[in-house]
Amino acid sequence: MAIASNESFSPWTETCTDPRLCAAIVHRLTFGGNIIETGTDSYRLAHTRARTEQRSTG
Repeated sequence: MAIASNESFSPWTETCTDPRLCAAIVHRLTFGGNIIETGTDSYRLAHTRARTEQRSTG
């Protein structure tokens, strides 16, 4: 299984506000797995931000 995210694990508490539940989710997703950080920017995120910015200024 592969899971992709453009956020590191620390900001996940903003989405999942219960710290214990968030820790449990991260633990279950990462236990025995390999974390690969590409260090690249997300094309989709950059495209969405540009489109949103264009709409607000246009």
